[in-house]
Amino acid sequence: MHTNQPDTPKLVDRFGRHVTYVRMSVTDRCDFRCVYCMSEDMTFLPRAQLLTLEEMATLGRAFTELGVTRIRITGGEPLVRKNVIWLFRELGRLPELEELTLTTNGSQLQKLARPLRDAGVRRINISLDSLDPERFRRITRVGELDKVLRGIDAALAAGFERIKINTVAMHNRNDDEILDLVDFVRRRNMDISFIEEMPLGEIEHDRAESYMSSDEVRERIETRYRLLPTTETTGGPSRYFRIADSGSKVGFISPHSHNFCESCNRVRVTTEGQLLLCLGQEHSMDLKRVMRSHPGDMERLRETIVNSMEIKPRGHDFNIDVKPVIFRHMSVTGG
Repeated sequence: MHTNQPDTPKLVDRFGRHVTYVRMSVTDRCDFRCVYCMSEDMTFLPRAQLLTLEEMATLGRAFTELGVTRIRITGGEPLVRKNVIWLFRELGRLPELEELTLTTNGSQLQKLARPLRDAGVRRINISLDSLDPERFRRITRVGELDKVLRGIDAALAAGFERIKINTVAMHNRNDDEILDLVDFVRRRNMDISFIEEMPLGEIEHDRAESYMSSDEVRERIETRYRLLPTTETTGGPSRYFRIADSGSKVGFISPHSHNFCESCNRVRVTTEGQLLLCLGQEHSMDLKRVMRSHPGDMERLRETIVNSMEIKPRGHDFNIDVKPVIFRHMSVTGG
């Protein structure tokens, strides 16, 4: 297998940022319909337009040969993709990869937590916006809280190094549960990140009305717990604080109030094989076309990825008060 040599080009953009982290979406489909992520009536991509799992494994190899050390598998809900454990096993074997992670809604973890751990996944993020079954159903439209909680228990039993809950904090939706969610992770020695809602895709609820800043969330938490600043990072955009007298961390992902573009080390690959250079811009490169026009040509694929660094923008222009200029939903982008 190709290994990195000193003269191997690395992924450095025009602003000197070194890309070491790829988020790869394996499906735009999901068994939930979360109000901030999808429209109620979604049209999903025809299967022929999606990358095959083999193509995704090839991309993973190409990225790691260019210095990427972290790959996160996302969706939609990645675990509804048929045979997806095969992909995790293939990526888990890449010698240059330091960390293989997953973001999931937890619905499939009861049966897949152990196979994921065996495939080499060390950390997982589980989306959880409410601990109230009826409210959970309203936010997800179709989700069953008990199924997700059983999935979290299965993940704890499987022995992942860290499990993190991801919560989109929303006024008048779940802001009264912030402390309950912190208590939930604290009791289980897990971590939690609170995320400001991102204006991607046309949806039915009022983002400006529900938007809650990270500073507001932090103030709410500090009514009960002391948060200690830490330089710890997991390679993503979360700013972390350690909860005093606890092994748990609280993170904040703040695309609006504390823009994290300056230190961006990430790119995304959509389920159609578009390399997105920024979550909030449309700059992209069609990697599927390269792979299907030149099958097996790893050098050409690596060269295309390197060249894409020239169009990686300085940052996004998110504005919660205006209609989104990015029409793709988060489920298509890759969470």
